Amino acid sequence: MGDMATTRAIRLTTKIPGPRSREIVERKERVIAKPMSLYLPIVAAEGHGSTLTDVDGNSYLDFTGGVGCLNVGHSHPKVVEAVQEQAARFLHTDFTIIPYEVCVTLAERLLAVAPFSGPAKAAFFNAGTEAVENAVKFARSYTRRPAVIGFEGAFHGRTLLSLTLTSKTHPYKAGLGPFAPEVYRVPFPNAYRGITSADALAALERAFITQVAAETVAAIVLEPVQGEGGFIVAPQEFVSGVRAICDRHGIVLVVDEVQTGFGRTGRMFAIEHYGVEPDLMTVAKSIAAGLPLSGVLGKAEIMDAPGDSAVGGTFVGNPVAQAAALAVLDVFEEEGLVERAERIGETIRGRMLAWQERHSQIGDVRGLGAMLAIEYVRDPVTKEPAPELAARVAEEAAQRGLLLLKAGTYSNCNRVLCPLVITDSELDEALGAWEDALDAVLA
Repeated sequence: MGDMATTRAIRLTTKIPGPRSREIVERKERVIAKPMSLYLPIVAAEGHGSTLTDVDGNSYLDFTGGVGCLNVGHSHPKVVEAVQEQAARFLHTDFTIIPYEVCVTLAERLLAVAPFSGPAKAAFFNAGTEAVENAVKFARSYTRRPAVIGFEGAFHGRTLLSLTLTSKTHPYKAGLGPFAPEVYRVPFPNAYRGITSADALAALERAFITQVAAETVAAIVLEPVQGEGGFIVAPQEFVSGVRAICDRHGIVLVVDEVQTGFGRTGRMFAIEHYGVEPDLMTVAKSIAAGLPLSGVLGKAEIMDAPGDSAVGGTFVGNPVAQAAALAVLDVFEEEGLVERAERIGETIRGRMLAWQERHSQIGDVRGLGAMLAIEYVRDPVTKEPAPELAARVAEEAAQRGLLLLKAGTYSNCNRVLCPLVITDSELDEALGAWEDALDAVLA
């Protein structure tokens, strides 16, 4: 790395946000719908790897990663080249009208790395929420049952059925009902909040008595690490227990890997940590380096269950996004990003634990691989959530050139979604900025 260590990635030349950003944000207020509120009022000009430069020429290290879409970083040259090449050939036919090879190749390559022991198949869509909606269609067609069970703290998207499964009222659900019928919710284990795997599994078994008969349940939808819920890692015994319950009752286990997939947790897919095989898996976000693409991967007999054309759409695997997705898989192999995620995670966790020693308001440090978060509380004994601290730390971090997201059912966590291509020196610089932000807010 030599001279890399002396070159700083963060370069701030104006007040944050700068004048040009402020001007564009003012225009935005006039023409973009109000609910599309901005998390950070800085306007992007270009991104490369782990850095993002705004329209005022300020460069930041990006821990938002496009909300988890940029595991291979911004504008990876391999991805850009693949996109340009495919765009020059053709942009669209609708795969089910006139098919194209890139879709078949991507299915082959994803299924080769997916954790299925037997025959498996794929179907492609555009966003994580579509993948979840369609996974439930596959499960319902296969089981001929209506009900779906999800978990407290879950996030599965914002279209009707996925939003019903999503478990956070503000800002996602309030005022947007009625929601889809036959969706039931049970607790998710959370060691920090005193919910054990045994508690959660007992609640699931009890739901079959008090809420929904097991023989009418098509699917249980599970995140191995809850994303929006605050990076809460499912314990091994819980995941194994849910798999056993699904097996016992003929229920399809849908594992939502939209945020956890593509190396984020130090495995290609988070479920690999558990040695448990899903029936269906949803993928999106980092699959195509920021282009809209999602997929359902699963056991062939389930994927083949719906009738002819019962699953589809105009954009069932856009060829440009799929060309990007193939390039993403190449980058993962060539640059060893899955192993890299594990090393990044070790470095970050070490720093976070040191921060926790210093600041009593950091109640919990948790995650898997590079998918890490810290939870802020007003008091370490009562564990009362402190969302204002997460917001202020993110604000102070931006002033220091680090872009940092919040998360959590109570919005009281800061989470890491940094590109896995981040260099050691960039990582050190980013963590330094975060540390300074913590000292400014918590001291």
